[in-house]
Amino acid sequence: MKKHDIGLIGLAVMGQNLVLNMSDHDFSVAVYNRTFAKTQEFIRDRAAGRDIVGAESLHELVTHLERPRRVMLMIKSGQPVDLTIEALLPLLDAGDVIIDGGNSFFQDTIRRHRYLAEKGIHYIGAGVSGGEIGARRGPSIMPGGAQPAWETVRPILQGIAAKVDGDVPCCDWMGTDGAGHYVKMVHNGIEYGFMQLIAESYAVMKHILQLSYPKMASVFKEWDQGKLNSYLVEITADILAYRDADGSPLVGNILDAAGQKGTGRWTSESALLLGIPLTLISEAVFARALSALKEERLQAAPFFDAPEAEEIKDKGSLQTDLGNALYLAEIISYAQGFMLFREAAAEYNWSLNYASIANIWRDGCIIRSALLKHIRDAFSHDPDLKNLLLAPFFQQVAMENIASLRRVVTAAVNAGVPVPALSSALAFFDGYRAGVLPANLIQAQRDFFGSHTYERIDKPRGEFFHTNWTGEGGDVTASTYTA
Repeated sequence: MKKHDIGLIGLAVMGQNLVLNMSDHDFSVAVYNRTFAKTQEFIRDRAAGRDIVGAESLHELVTHLERPRRVMLMIKSGQPVDLTIEALLPLLDAGDVIIDGGNSFFQDTIRRHRYLAEKGIHYIGAGVSGGEIGARRGPSIMPGGAQPAWETVRPILQGIAAKVDGDVPCCDWMGTDGAGHYVKMVHNGIEYGFMQLIAESYAVMKHILQLSYPKMASVFKEWDQGKLNSYLVEITADILAYRDADGSPLVGNILDAAGQKGTGRWTSESALLLGIPLTLISEAVFARALSALKEERLQAAPFFDAPEAEEIKDKGSLQTDLGNALYLAEIISYAQGFMLFREAAAEYNWSLNYASIANIWRDGCIIRSALLKHIRDAFSHDPDLKNLLLAPFFQQVAMENIASLRRVVTAAVNAGVPVPALSSALAFFDGYRAGVLPANLIQAQRDFFGSHTYERIDKPRGEFFHTNWTGEGGDVTASTYTA
């Protein structure tokens, strides 16, 4: 029996397109789907004439594979992954590799990596971004986990990945245990932020600039030709130009209640646990949650009128400001994401390569943009860079565009147009650039009611003090604080 290079489980859209991509790059593939009829249909239809074989059982799938066996899972995250692993275990030998290409929670990946390592099986959590088109033509892939298995899977994963700068694959090793899925999680969080920022820009265009749908599509298309070049800006132009069957703009007929699968929420939860101010992405997650309250919003709307906004005398200037504001806000979203990476690397003992992460996001993935080349260059120049806003290029961009962000947020607030992500970007920037914040009052309050102590500006960091504010307290203090 001919042995195949890799097995893939799960023939939904992403799985099928990855298999065809592998076949395009001369890798032979054995496939399995829980519903055998779907496997048969795939082999008969899209996979016809290719070196792709269907299996009716997991046992048959494994018998088709070259050793060490490589089995990729493209199935729903959570319990289905655990159940599939348990079903595969009796069929695999030491040195074989399981690759989870779904959106698994990174802590689950850490757990599975340790569990399988005890049994001699290599486990790789590989984030895959790019949607069905990316899967078919070249995604961005973020593998991490069992380091000894990297060379075993590298030819296939890098072979099918998107390429930049000629032939540099948008796939590189992220690190041990859950690093790959963590990077993909943060990628998705940044994606939430970008989508919300673009949606808010659309709202400003529609309700304040009062642009027609064709004009909005034209503006986004123009933006995509310049510094705002990105996949999400590109498809937004196409979406705004698309017509429904009756000739009206299709997007205007879509219910304004956004769904989510949870990866953005995971990103915000991780930031809270690690103490990183991931404000923009978190606002994007909450904005989706608020949008889901459609019936409540309809009930509230008649009671609360929008403010009477001042007339915008120079709409052309505001439109220019809006592009500049979106540009700076996207940079802040990236900056917060990489802040989270740095803290996670320290917490989980990962050696994340930030320049490499930026580079593999440059093509194939949903958040690909022209900005990523500048981010890669910033971290290549200074791998220990604490924040993107401290790099010379981004310092200059911030100085040039912050006034535009202020004007756009002001105009939106005055008009009663909600822009939580743009507002959050501005608030984060002002907080980050501030040498002094009112947190001294918060710390005084904590010491007043809970004896939590404080540090002094006239003393070295690390020395803690307590004041008996009322004269009725004592000298006993609670634990110190983490700032």
